Amino acid sequence: MIKVIIAGAAGRMGRRVALMVNRHPRLEFAAAFEAPGSPAIGKDAGFLSAGEENGVIIGEGLESVIDQGDVIIDFTFHKATMEFARLAAQHNRAMVIGTTGLSAEDLAELGGLAKNFPCVQAPNMSVCVNVLFKLAKKTAAILGDDYDIEIIEAHHNKKKDAPSGTALKLAEMAAEGVGRKLSEVAVCERNGIIGERRSEEIGIQTIRAADIVGEHTVYFAGQGERIELVHRAHSRDHFARGAATAAAWIVDRENGVYSMFDVLGLDDL
Repeated sequence: MIKVIIAGAAGRMGRRVALMVNRHPRLEFAAAFEAPGSPAIGKDAGFLSAGEENGVIIGEGLESVIDQGDVIIDFTFHKATMEFARLAAQHNRAMVIGTTGLSAEDLAELGGLAKNFPCVQAPNMSVCVNVLFKLAKKTAAILGDDYDIEIIEAHHNKKKDAPSGTALKLAEMAAEGVGRKLSEVAVCERNGIIGERRSEEIGIQTIRAADIVGEHTVYFAGQGERIELVHRAHSRDHFARGAATAAAWIVDRENGVYSMFDVLGLDDL
């Protein structure tokens, strides 16, 4: 069995990850931790996630439990994620990173650190969303420059980063499809007298409200018609299920950074 360490085990995603790890035939929920000072430290992680004690006591920080597992699953916060990656590199522990908000500098550092451990890093672990990434690129390539590309994303009011990592990845894939560089054409806010829309723009707009788990719509709008590619998340379980799948996959790989395309065998599509 592959022993899993869950970061932020008392949080919304951490508890769902715990359930999916428990359901996976190759995984064992071996350890859990929270940030120093968390009221969850010392509590039974199984009771928090499923209402039944499993003997996994939530530790204080990754260092307190890193020797108890083979792979770390992290859906916490980008600054914490990089600290965990540095520890994973020191201890040669595999990682699955679903945290969003990582900067270009963070990703570059992660690439260097991953010379010492294997890591799956993806803005979204959902199978359907990763198929959507591919569809966005292919649709953009087929329709070309005659269609305006716009993305709208909606999440709950506790989400800290905007636009979502998923929206940015969708925009990146669409930009690749039409041969554009996203950093040069992305428009993440519109306000006031902005003038006519530039044809090469890729708009990314954000909604934050109540308990929306996650919704993403990609518009390809032409004169008199449009295509909408839509994904709606009904719960966090599909993110957690994907993370469990990635954890079972990554421990046998060579050191380096992998994507969910690698895990799901979508790279050739």
